[in-house]
Amino acid sequence: MEFRTPEGCPLAKHSALAEATIHSVAVNARPSDDTELVTEFSMDAEYDPEGDITPIFSHGSTRRYRFVHEDGVNCPCECLGQHGCPVTRYDIREGTLILIFYADGYDQLQDVIADLRERFPDVDIKRFVRSPAGERTRDLVFVDRGKLTARQRQILRKAYEMGYFERPRQANATEIAEALDINPSTFSEHLAAAESKILGDLF
Repeated sequence: MEFRTPEGCPLAKHSALAEATIHSVAVNARPSDDTELVTEFSMDAEYDPEGDITPIFSHGSTRRYRFVHEDGVNCPCECLGQHGCPVTRYDIREGTLILIFYADGYDQLQDVIADLRERFPDVDIKRFVRSPAGERTRDLVFVDRGKLTARQRQILRKAYEMGYFERPRQANATEIAEALDINPSTFSEHLAAAESKILGDLF
């Protein structure tokens, strides 16, 4: 997922971490103080800690760091932590934050995405991948139906139900427009707009 305005994230405020790749970000409440949070992260690169960031562990080229900050910050990592979704990759590139995380299943993923969209309206879902079952590899993306207007959803559903997308077609644009009591040109315009939005998420 991509966040174009990550100013609320405590990690994003550390300029030395810009253009760096951070792994395994975890945000937890501090046992002795429920008004503070502890963020830990790992890096496979040299980093001179600044401010309140302290090194806590190193193994080979991997180094683990920790810092304490106030609770209630508007941070995507904190939101994901509340849902129990670990952040496995954290990148800041040219002021844009990119997060990769795991969800336990599709239901949890839907809840997480709904929460993130509410808190961060500019969030952009770049890719959605499901673990392959057996030998079958699946490459899935998340299609945001909320981008479609109610009219576009109605027209797209009717076109699907009447077999417009089948080969050979079971109904043409005129027949579907008649079923919806609209002009064929109106049907085509709404359908093209809906397809453009869906293809935008796909690609």
